Amino acid sequence: MDIKKINKTIEYKKINLGIIGLGYVGLPLAVEFAKAGIKTLGVEISESKTQNINKGKSYIED
Repeated sequence: MDIKKINKTIEYKKINLGIIGLGYVGLPLAVEFAKAGIKTLGVEISESKTQNINKGKSYIED
């Protein structure tokens, strides 16, 4: 895949993005990509973090 095709894929939001680790970097990144309309999957091993994120609660203070 060439760079022009990659850029068009991103521009038209026809990508799926995975972020491993929803810590202080991963969670805000996942949120911003999702807000931009990109289908985003976050992977986190902490069950309590995952449960709270699925409820719409963030453990990161603003």
